[in-house]
Amino acid sequence: MNTLFKLIIATVSLGGFLFGFDMAVISGTIPLIRDSFQLTPVQEGFFVSSALVGCIIGVLFAGAWSNRFGRKPTLLIAAVLFLISAFGCSYGNNFEVVLLNRWIGGVGVGIASIVVPLYIAEISPYKYRGRMVTLYQLAITIGILCAYLSNALIVNNNLLILGETWRTMFLAGAVPSFLLGVGLFFVPESPRWLMNKGRYDQALACYKRLQIEAEQREPEVQATTQASLFAPMYRTALLLGLLLPLFSQLSGINAIVYFGPSILIESGLSISNSFHAQVFFGLANVVFTCFAIWKVDSWGRRPLYLLGTAGATASLLLSGWFLGQDMTLYSNFLIASILCFMFFFAMSIGPLKFVVASEIFPTAIRTRAMTLSILVMWGADTLVGQLTPVLLDRLGSMFTFWLFALFCAIAFVTVYMLLPETKGKTLEEIEQHWQVKHRRKINQE
Repeated sequence: MNTLFKLIIATVSLGGFLFGFDMAVISGTIPLIRDSFQLTPVQEGFFVSSALVGCIIGVLFAGAWSNRFGRKPTLLIAAVLFLISAFGCSYGNNFEVVLLNRWIGGVGVGIASIVVPLYIAEISPYKYRGRMVTLYQLAITIGILCAYLSNALIVNNNLLILGETWRTMFLAGAVPSFLLGVGLFFVPESPRWLMNKGRYDQALACYKRLQIEAEQREPEVQATTQASLFAPMYRTALLLGLLLPLFSQLSGINAIVYFGPSILIESGLSISNSFHAQVFFGLANVVFTCFAIWKVDSWGRRPLYLLGTAGATASLLLSGWFLGQDMTLYSNFLIASILCFMFFFAMSIGPLKFVVASEIFPTAIRTRAMTLSILVMWGADTLVGQLTPVLLDRLGSMFTFWLFALFCAIAFVTVYMLLPETKGKTLEEIEQHWQVKHRRKINQE
């Protein structure tokens, strides 16, 4: 991989960084905005959920836009929306303006959540495709961590815009938004999108510019024939594309990210220790994702998924048991078991849902299939965010973690039964796998 290719991946991955930053920066602004605008609980709920509503809308439009106009122009739209949101939230003179701009930022997140992994998968040499798409998940985790660190830096140094700290927190997102927007002018269009539009000379020129040799890149196919999203031969692929992001959200990761300090405090840890532990969890998510980048193209998707889901199940069962014990004796064991879960999640369940979704569908339906896949992810994210407090209240921390362990176990069975290995295969070879499997099934019948 040459320097230009690496710079292109780094530039596009800023979309993932902004995904993580935009969704996490809100954690530090909620109490400040609540006091600044004297928000009611209902208004506070709208403030938190407005970005999520924007995400869903962005997902709905991103697929059609990227198919019609190209991956690059659609990403540029996302960069502009991120920039508008950063400035709009920072300088909004009333709550309604801030709410609108949070929604605009959410639309950008929704677009990025589809187009970035799609673009990376289509432009990468197939030998390194898994590693490159996993960089997107790494960028998200780095964005989350940087949002937490940025908020702390702004608060500790009392950095104010228009006399209020929370405005500076939002404005910090303008820097990566600007870098993404400028960088995209130097990024080529996806050669596979160009091929699908019959622009073969431009696609070959793109490969030549990236110095990707013929034996490394995907086959130079002619315009792809039409295929149905719900065709029987792609039914298993579609099922995987829907279930893997669902299990990712039901694994319990959001309960730890959103409610980790509350869970630890209620279990008997001090406030100081609880927030220190949360910082370690955030750092662990970044570091452990690097393991997936290291091994995804050598071990393969299927072994990583099986190891990750099995390890996550065991870690959650153990964490649940510790949560039911005396924290004066088991607090360090609890933190260690949650860190183990973070490792198994970050090396498999978290990043591989994007890797698998970006490569198991044929070109003709890939964008539409990923749209459904990401919609399921955001829908499940909403469900978990709403139900986790209820589960913690009704079932308690121990049984809530055991419920998450059950979903991880179901994910293990699903991957074992349905997921083929895609390591080292071109997108066309993966498509042929489903076609051959379907023909065998018909012949057996």
